[in-house]
Amino acid sequence: MAVTVETLEKLERKMTLTLPVNVIQSEVDSRLKRLARTVKMDGFRPGKVPMNVVAQRYGYSVHYEVMNDKVGEAFSAAANEAKLRVAGQPRISEKEGAPEGELQFDAVFEVYPEVKIGDLTGAEVEKLSAEVSEEAIDKTIDILRKQRRTFAQRPADAAAQDGDRATIDFEGKIDGETFAGGKAEDFQFLIGEGQMLKEFEDAVRGMKSGESKTFPLSFPADYHGKDVAGKQADFMVTVKKIEAANLPEVNEALAKSLGIADETVAGLRADIRKNLEREVKFRLLARNKAAVMDALVANAELDLPQASIQAEVERMVEGARADLKQRGIKDADKAPIPDDLFRPQAEKRVRLGLVVAELVRGNELQAKPDQLKAHIEELAASYEKPEDVVRWYLGDNRRMAEVEAVVIENNVTDFVLSKAKVTAKTVSFDELMAQNQDR
Repeated sequence: MAVTVETLEKLERKMTLTLPVNVIQSEVDSRLKRLARTVKMDGFRPGKVPMNVVAQRYGYSVHYEVMNDKVGEAFSAAANEAKLRVAGQPRISEKEGAPEGELQFDAVFEVYPEVKIGDLTGAEVEKLSAEVSEEAIDKTIDILRKQRRTFAQRPADAAAQDGDRATIDFEGKIDGETFAGGKAEDFQFLIGEGQMLKEFEDAVRGMKSGESKTFPLSFPADYHGKDVAGKQADFMVTVKKIEAANLPEVNEALAKSLGIADETVAGLRADIRKNLEREVKFRLLARNKAAVMDALVANAELDLPQASIQAEVERMVEGARADLKQRGIKDADKAPIPDDLFRPQAEKRVRLGLVVAELVRGNELQAKPDQLKAHIEELAASYEKPEDVVRWYLGDNRRMAEVEAVVIENNVTDFVLSKAKVTAKTVSFDELMAQNQDR
C-alpha cells in the first residue's frame, strides 16, 4: 500500500490510516463467537448464551479492543512500509468525513533523529591513571584495625582526646526551646572522626568523666536537618564515660582474623593491594568513560524526540517513588513529584543513548560473547565462590542485559580513545577516590 507521511515539525510526523468497516465488524463478530463459547451468565448454561445477549453485554468492549488492535496493526504496517523508526507511541485520533465503508485515523508520532557524529580525531579527552601506593595499603590496614578496635574505660581524671569513645548526655536549645533530635542520653561517639559537628567535638575534647559544659553551636546553612540549618543553638553536655581505643597489632593474628590464606602480614598486604587495584581499575574506567561520553555528545548533532524524553522522565519518577516506598514513606506511590525535576537528566540520557547507539551501529561495537564472559568473570573474581556468581549472572536475562550494556559502553570508550586527542593525567589514589565520590 502507498503510505503518505507528512512532516509537521522537526521529528514529528503524521500519516492517515484507513480501515474497512467490514474488516472491523468481521473481527468483532469472530471474537464475540469465541467469547460465547465460554461466557457465564445467570439463567443460561455455559456456552448456551444467545449471541444477541453476548453482543449486548460485551459488544462495546470487544469493539474497542478490535479497533485498538487493528489500528495498531495498520500503524505498524504503514511505519514499516515507509521505513520509519518510530520513537514512542503515536497519538491516534479518528477523522470525520471518511468515505462510506471506511474508517480513517490520523496518527501523529515522532521518529528517531538522524545522528551526525563529527570527526572524533578532533575531540579532546583527559584520561586518568592511578597506582596503588604503599601508603594506600597502610591506610586500608588502619581502617581494618579501627573496625576491630576494642575500648577500655579511662581513669576518672583522664581528659577526652581524639580516638576516644565518649558516652554523654546532651540537650540543645534554640531560643530557649529544645528542638527535635537535640536531646539524648547515653549517646556514644568517637572524638575526632567527624561523627559530630566540629564545634561539638571541640567542646567535648578535653572534658573528663562527670564534667558538664554549656557551649554555643552554629548549624551550617546546608545542614541536613532543615529545621535547624543556619541557626545557633546552646548545648548542655555531660560526660558520663570516656573509653580509650585499643587497635589490634598488625601481625599474623590480624591476618588470620581477616581470612588471609597464609596468615602472614605480607599476604595481608598482597590481598589488600589486589582488592585496591581492582577498585582503582573500575573507578578509572568509570571516570574515563564519563569523559569519553561527554566528548562524544559534544561532537554530535541531533534533535531529541520528546516522546523518548517523556518516557525516560516517567521511568525516573517511578524510580523515585519506588525509592521513597523502600524508605517507608507513606503513600509514596501518590507522592507529587514534578516531571521538571528529572527532565534535564532525562534529556542527557536520551541524547547519550542515541549517540552511543549510532556509534555502535556504524562501527560494529556490539558486545561479543567472549567479552561478556570475561566481564562476568572479572565481576565474580572478588567473591568467595566466583562460579556461583557467574551462574547467577548467566541465569537471568535482565542481569545479562545490564552486563551487555556495560561492555558496549567499554567498547565505545576504547573506540573513542583510539581516535581522540588524549591527554594523560596521573592522579593519586586519594584524589581518585575523592573524584568518584563527588561525581
